[in-house]
Amino acid sequence: VKPILKLSFNYLFFCLCFSLSDTMVSLRIAVIALLAASGDAFSPSPRGIYSTTAARSSLSMSSGEYDFDVAIIGCGVGGHGAALHSRAQNLKTAVFAGGDVGGTCVNRGCVPSKALLAASGRVREMKDAAHLESLGIQVDGEVKYDRQGIADHAKNLANRVKGNLEASLVGLGVDVVEGRGVLTGNPHEIKDEVTGKVYTAKDIILAPGSIPFVPPGIEVDEKTVYTSDGALELQFVPEWVAIVGSGYIGLEFSDVYTALGSEVTFIEAMDTIMPTFDKEIAKQAERLLIRDRPIDYRTGVFAAEVTPGIPGEKPVTIKMIDAKTKEHVETIEVDAAMIATGRVPNTKDMGLEEMGVETSRGFVAVNEKMEVLTKHEDGEVVPNLYCIGDANGKMMLAHAASAQGISAIENIVGREHKVDHEAIPAACFTHPEIAMVGPTEEQCIERAEKEGWALGKSQGNFRANSKALAEGEGVGIAKVLFNKDTGKVVAVHIIGIHAADLIQECANAVAAGTTVQELSMMVHTHPTLSEVIDEAFKGAVGMSSH
Repeated sequence: VKPILKLSFNYLFFCLCFSLSDTMVSLRIAVIALLAASGDAFSPSPRGIYSTTAARSSLSMSSGEYDFDVAIIGCGVGGHGAALHSRAQNLKTAVFAGGDVGGTCVNRGCVPSKALLAASGRVREMKDAAHLESLGIQVDGEVKYDRQGIADHAKNLANRVKGNLEASLVGLGVDVVEGRGVLTGNPHEIKDEVTGKVYTAKDIILAPGSIPFVPPGIEVDEKTVYTSDGALELQFVPEWVAIVGSGYIGLEFSDVYTALGSEVTFIEAMDTIMPTFDKEIAKQAERLLIRDRPIDYRTGVFAAEVTPGIPGEKPVTIKMIDAKTKEHVETIEVDAAMIATGRVPNTKDMGLEEMGVETSRGFVAVNEKMEVLTKHEDGEVVPNLYCIGDANGKMMLAHAASAQGISAIENIVGREHKVDHEAIPAACFTHPEIAMVGPTEEQCIERAEKEGWALGKSQGNFRANSKALAEGEGVGIAKVLFNKDTGKVVAVHIIGIHAADLIQECANAVAAGTTVQELSMMVHTHPTLSEVIDEAFKGAVGMSSH
């Protein structure tokens, strides 16, 4: 019975994660409840813990020396991934959710932002008369949208996914402690800040995530001057919005705002717009995402002072200074300002100091096994303590956090594992999308010179792709960078329709060490966008793509 029950829970979790149909989600949650009922039902325990006592008692390997085998502080994508893998290893597992199941990604990040991008993207498409006419479509009358409806779409999606995550944890027998967990200073101990109760665990995983970084001099009211947290609520659509920072978050919101009718001004401290992107891709993005839209930008300047306003009554004031000389450059008045200057670890007051752990700007030092070190330089391993996700600063992406969580569990059970961060893809969900895996071309050139190997480069074009042309989306490129000596793919950068989906094949190639020679002989479905990648792979070995 036990193997069947375990398989059923794993299958149901898979279904929960990948179906957003209200009916199907309700059905699957009902079936999980039915399965749990067959083993003594879901019994909410006192102390603010949700659990399935039957699953916990039958599948746990805890000897009784500790309350749990594994306790995870934080319940974002990283903590959730670690918890699921912990239960797959039959470990008695607790998650200290801190009232935030799903974390930043689900509640204030990846998930709701994609809802805003999807809705605003439809508005952009329907307003693009020339594009529609090229497809033989005409739209009579004005294209309108309901701001609150779009905001509700984002909020409802976040709540739905959050519910799915919580149901999957409970269904798999994870104890979900509602309070925030903090370290006590004693090994193996975690305190629930809400109740004050102290729990013990053989191994502890820190997964507290991150919070928006607000530079000095900027006053945030989350109404007219806001971080991504406030922006996702879409309280109003400003006529003119300044976005401080031109990274992933800033670019995505510029896409949303311009689609809904706003004018955007980027304020970037670096000398170039989109400074962290591959330069060739950034140049294409500047043409496709900025130049043809109501967007301008200032580079090499700090937003030294930002003062909130009152919607419809008083403007937001932004004083800019030169990034190098610190001299005043310009002051502008806008309707709103979004602060997209990155994120910082949410590690304050976690009890790290009591454990002898020194942080650097809040980041926790870890080794390749995700074990916590006492400090960044020549630090020693803190036994039975791990840190994953944004808090360790290795790669501040939700799926990277999940991979690190799984890796930590692998190391906990004695199977040594290290995450290959250079094989983890990233994406910016603008229209068109940008995606990448591995270093930028500039970084690859430096690495090749330093390590003594020859860098190869090949490119595929969306303008030569039948599927892209059928969609009327023939702009963009896919660039493959590879080691000429070994043939292995080092990096891939894409800008174009569905780039975020196309990058996965490339990330898998990097992870597996697949060569361009091998990739060039793999068959891609015709006609699909994947043939853009196929063209680049074939070009790397001197072949031509039809």
